[in-house]
Amino acid sequence: MPDNGAMRRTLSVVLGSVLCLAVLAPADAGGPRTWRVGPDRELTTPSAAAAVARDGDTVLIDAGTYAGDVATWTQDDLTLRGRGGRVHLRAEGRSAQGKAIWVIAGDRTAVDRIEFSGATVPDGNGAGIRQEGEDLTVTRSRFHDNENGILAGAAPGSDIVVRRSRFFRNGAGDGYTHNLYIGAVRSLTVTGSWLWGADEGHELKSRAARNTIAGNLISDHGATASYSIDLPNGGRSLVAGNTIVQGPRSANSALVSYGAEGFGSASRELWVVNNTFVNRRATGTFVSLADGSDAQLRNNLLVGPGDLTNLDGVPARANRRVGTQRFADPAHDDFRLRAGSPAIDRGVRVPQRWRARWEYVHPAGQVRRPVVRRVDLGAFERRR
Repeated sequence: MPDNGAMRRTLSVVLGSVLCLAVLAPADAGGPRTWRVGPDRELTTPSAAAAVARDGDTVLIDAGTYAGDVATWTQDDLTLRGRGGRVHLRAEGRSAQGKAIWVIAGDRTAVDRIEFSGATVPDGNGAGIRQEGEDLTVTRSRFHDNENGILAGAAPGSDIVVRRSRFFRNGAGDGYTHNLYIGAVRSLTVTGSWLWGADEGHELKSRAARNTIAGNLISDHGATASYSIDLPNGGRSLVAGNTIVQGPRSANSALVSYGAEGFGSASRELWVVNNTFVNRRATGTFVSLADGSDAQLRNNLLVGPGDLTNLDGVPARANRRVGTQRFADPAHDDFRLRAGSPAIDRGVRVPQRWRARWEYVHPAGQVRRPVVRRVDLGAFERRR
């Protein structure tokens, strides 16, 4: 008579092996694969997936906190996505290569719904993500309480995109670390994001050859941040549709700084369009320009003291200083227009390439800016 118990045990082992293979080696072993990560899965941590993933794969990470788990991703064309809720990577004193929670060395990486916090390293330059490959897209993610949120080095062929993400309380307090710091890449695009509370550093710093910073909320929140936006080497840049709030403790009096470290061979073309600038210091400059800048300032609202710019002769049209009475909730950085605002229907036309196309939606989102008769001043179009 057969031993039914032994047969059942053998069948259980075989089925378990098949299930394991299904997790670790999908049927199409030659094409892109999907890896699932979580405490109850075969791959329990993101770093375990980093060890087995190949070019073109997708890594889906279950919601939860992965304390002290750090990784280096060397593969190209990866998608790294949280699922079922927030995925929190908390450094807890650990780092990949002494650099970051994640070091991304591959090209064309997408990161979605991941939270990075607590990155510190001996040289004081730790990051949530250290980007070393080309082309990074980050969406719906959070970076907080790191020495840098994202730190990207020089890569002249690289395009970096950040959408609907949050950066807050990053910086080591030394003035050299920032919420978001992008080196000499081909382009940086930041939209629908909330950056606030950098510790001594800048809310956003970019050395990219092209910059599009549109439809964001950038606010010091009483922190000791430096510039709200620093484009130290210039570059062909659009700053449009942002609410930019400088707090009373800011270490620098300018909200936007352009070309302060020299242009080199970079473009000097800057358009600053339809922003709402708020200065809560006693003095300041809303847009600080290096000599030789080719800047256009149009349709911006100025709230608080300070000069629009530091240079004479800069083309500037329809920029207006207003009080706080006709905004939705200025005490909480909500500068949507209320009925009767002097900003309504006061804007001038802007070439299509340089228009403000996005509006920020709190806490980290964006919608298309509507076209309602003549354009309103500032970061928001009043809905009629």
